[in-house]
Amino acid sequence: MVDAKSEAMPITSPPVSDIVDGLTALTGTAVGPTRISGADPITPSPHRIGDASAAAIAAFGAQIAALGDSSVVSVSVADAVDQLRAAYLTTINGQPTRLIPEDPTALRNNDFYRTADGWTFLITTFPHQRDAVCAVLDCPPTKERIAQAALTWNSVALEEAVVAAGGVAAAARTAEQWAASPVGIDVARRPVIDLERIDDAEPESLTAPREWPPLTGVRVVDMTHVIAGPVNTELLATFGADVVHVTRPDLVDPHPMPALTGGGKRNAYCDVRDPDQLAALTDLIADADVFVNAYRGLRRHGLDAEHLAQRRPGIIVVEYHCWGSDGPWGDRGGFDQLACSATGFSLEEGRGGPPTLPPTHLLNDYLAAYLGATGVVAALRRRQSEGGSWRVRVRLARVCTWVQSLGPSGADSDIDWGTRSIELATVDGPFGRIDEPVIPIMFDGKPTPRPLPAHPLGTSPLAW
Repeated sequence: MVDAKSEAMPITSPPVSDIVDGLTALTGTAVGPTRISGADPITPSPHRIGDASAAAIAAFGAQIAALGDSSVVSVSVADAVDQLRAAYLTTINGQPTRLIPEDPTALRNNDFYRTADGWTFLITTFPHQRDAVCAVLDCPPTKERIAQAALTWNSVALEEAVVAAGGVAAAARTAEQWAASPVGIDVARRPVIDLERIDDAEPESLTAPREWPPLTGVRVVDMTHVIAGPVNTELLATFGADVVHVTRPDLVDPHPMPALTGGGKRNAYCDVRDPDQLAALTDLIADADVFVNAYRGLRRHGLDAEHLAQRRPGIIVVEYHCWGSDGPWGDRGGFDQLACSATGFSLEEGRGGPPTLPPTHLLNDYLAAYLGATGVVAALRRRQSEGGSWRVRVRLARVCTWVQSLGPSGADSDIDWGTRSIELATVDGPFGRIDEPVIPIMFDGKPTPRPLPAHPLGTSPLAW
């Protein structure tokens, strides 16, 4: 890898309203008007991350409005971009989540590490990922020793060795290198919201038509982790859906993720390796409208979209993957930061210097959450009118290249954006007091739902 700025950023910059129209067109639905206030540059990013956030959020809001007989949807670009850093703006009992004690060998070691020829982003969030990195580098799990050992490797070789050891990593490529790679070519041919009808089924009306919030009565099984999938289903819960989040008791998300992304959900444990628990989960999904998953290997348990559509005609299956489960890197795990590293986004953020993450720290996870939720509501609407079972696929790497395709922001690297006041909502619940950014969507004639309390993992049965 080369430590160089990519030259692949496009020069066209469509207005946000056109971006919303493009996202809506991917869903095959019609929506009402959207009103966007403000525009990039909002942050020091050279990318239009504010405009991308506003477009994704407005696209979701427009689908909700169409389902709930609202009219104009309004979104502010300045408020929308704050959704990308919700994890950093949220406090639990007055303490910023980033300061809540964590295993120093986990989240805090996630970073770009200089190699002999460039940089590689290493993930140590979960113990098996940490152990893979340390086994490859033959070092203890300290940031200093990881950095020292990485210097002896080439960036792609380190990426491949960590992946082969069962971990996740991504070399910092240029946009040109990514676009020319087999996985880059595969990702580029996919739409950023990939909505397809996968089987026939009779039309289904919603159980609570004309109610607000409009997803009242919709049942969702959430089998996701960390941010993208959980935020998607949190949005669905906030707008009325009955959501059961399912996780393995021995593979839980890092604290405080359940508090950050669990608003309005019930939480059940399930180990699909146990036949009885798998049967209970399968029965749960058979009575659901939507199944959202972000785990690899579910096909061998009969939990892939095709099998579920046979068992429950009319099901909507949402699949999150960093690279695309059916592409060249289908067997690789991935995270927000890895998508930024692999696609050239991070080198572009570095403006000719070392790669860096966007000023919001996160990007693809929150955008993918809104884009996936957009696909869910569009699929519900299409199921009402034309029937069918549906699949929604969102790939984090494709989200990243979609943002790149919107054109440069024109921002200076020293733009000041951290002093604005941010509207927070206070939620009291089992975790205590949580203050978090409100959903930045205004509906003409309808109130925007407020965040709901989160509940600890494993506190609900695996049942409706």
